[in-house]
Amino acid sequence: MADYSNWVVGIEGNFPVHQAVLDVMPPGTKIISAEPSGVSAWTKTAKISVTLPDGKTKKYFLKLAFGIGAKPLTEGEFHSASIIYATVPGLVPQATGYGSYSTPKGTMYFYLCDFHHMDLRTAPEPRSFAAKLAKLHREAVSPIGLFGFPVPTACGIIERTVTWEKCWATLFKYQLEDVINFDNNVNAPWPEYDAACKQVINEVIPRLLLPLQSEGRSIEPVLVHGDLWEGNLGIDMETGETIMFDPGSTYAHNEMEFGTWRCTWAYYLNSSSYMRAYQQHIEPSEPVDQWDDRNRLYGIRAYLNDSAGHPGSPSRQIAYNDMLYLCEQYAPLDSLERYSPEKDISVTGAYVPYVTKQLE
Repeated sequence: MADYSNWVVGIEGNFPVHQAVLDVMPPGTKIISAEPSGVSAWTKTAKISVTLPDGKTKKYFLKLAFGIGAKPLTEGEFHSASIIYATVPGLVPQATGYGSYSTPKGTMYFYLCDFHHMDLRTAPEPRSFAAKLAKLHREAVSPIGLFGFPVPTACGIIERTVTWEKCWATLFKYQLEDVINFDNNVNAPWPEYDAACKQVINEVIPRLLLPLQSEGRSIEPVLVHGDLWEGNLGIDMETGETIMFDPGSTYAHNEMEFGTWRCTWAYYLNSSSYMRAYQQHIEPSEPVDQWDDRNRLYGIRAYLNDSAGHPGSPSRQIAYNDMLYLCEQYAPLDSLERYSPEKDISVTGAYVPYVTKQLE
């Protein structure tokens, strides 16, 4: 017989709520209803309506995750969103809490935040959005001056290495290795790809990223959203303001934020109007002439993250071609295949439209 002693009873809707979720709400809160809300690739999501102790009503957004990456996804999002909200209030839904509870199948992890009804189709106004993002990148600086994060975070179901590092090239190498390893676990063996990965890790990253912190140059570790693309952006239906969600942050080089903006699924952030608006606030790092190559490198991480989460997608092939380009530019190796401009979407302008998630 099922044990319902730890579940909230007497609520409307068809989404069960565990007592652990109620416990992170203000003491005295009463849940009125809970129902499924939105579509997410890796989690179950719900809208919870409550009555607060002062008699006012409120809506929360609940995210449940189980299995691989569940703990860093929920706990990491709580800490990420808390820092973003404290730096730029309203840029993300305000975080309420996170936690876990036991189920017959194993541990369920959850994240709770304010609910916002969003328009997920309208693109943000470039100047105002860029100003807010630049404010985050200027003011949310690493509390100890190192690259990393205090708790594990995730992009999709892939957990990031977030060990504190003085050298940005070192931390990025770890994070790229994370997605390469995960990708290799879910996709077919590919020796030529493995050789390109090895050359990028061992030779390209040092030659492309170490100059950011050499010869008198420096970059400051700042908080990045970590997976900033159109599917994680919306327009608040009440205020008209842009809202980001699903952060899995790292104190990183600010330019890593824009790797997803050159990917196939970018359908408005790939417009130069967004990057130009941002660079009016924060100029490209030195060496400036390597900006696009760094962006290509950061895009490889995004592509392989997508490939690992969606086996068989074209992202792996695109990332491989980008690797070949960077190897030819920074660390040529005769045994590697040649880069093909015909397969480069930054040259062709081709893109694959993705179905965006909903948070409404």
